[in-house]
Formats: sequence, C-alpha cells, structure tokens
Amino acid sequence: MQSEALTAFVVEKIEDMKGRDITTINISEKSNFADFMIIASGNSNRHVKSIAQSVTLECRAEGTEPLGVEGNDVGEWSLVDLGDVVVHIMTDEMRDRYQLEQLWE
Repeated sequence: MQSEALTAFVVEKIEDMKGRDITTINISEKSNFADFMIIASGNSNRHVKSIAQSVTLECRAEGTEPLGVEGNDVGEWSLVDLGDVVVHIMTDEMRDRYQLEQLWE
C-alpha cells in the first residue's frame, strides 16, 4: 500500500476505534525512516492498547505487516511501525509531556 493510502487507512481505523485528536504529519523531508507520522489520543491505557491492536490487526488483514509494535504492555504510549508510516497512540498526559507535533512540524 502506498504511504498516502496507508495513512488514510490507518486514520480511518483509529476513527473507527474512537481515537481522538488525530494529527497526520508529513515527515518525508525531515526524516529518512518514514514518510508520515500519525499521532492520536486514547481515553485510557486500555483504550490506547485497543487502538494499537486494532490498527495492527486491520493492517495485517490488508497485507501490511507491521515492522514492530512498542509500548503496548503499559498502554500510556503505543507505537505501531508500518515502515513508511509511524503511528503513535498516547494518553493525553503522555501527549502533553512529549509534544511530538511541535517537535516534527
């Protein structure tokens, strides 16, 4: 799947799981490891984990195998590495603390 199509697909799946404050950042000019970064918020640790698991399963069903999933044990911040698209799902507290949008925009 092309990175733009994969990004749109992942955003749709996060919306399906009631993820909030979804931000997509084109980082292709700033990084050599990915083209897009998606940042979203979950309501609780359990919600963050559920969104990350759903994104992982839905991508696998479409033939895109995640390169890795990190942080799903605790659930404050889960990262799903889809190669050209990196997905961060965080609690509000973690998102406020690390401010990834400000770092990458």
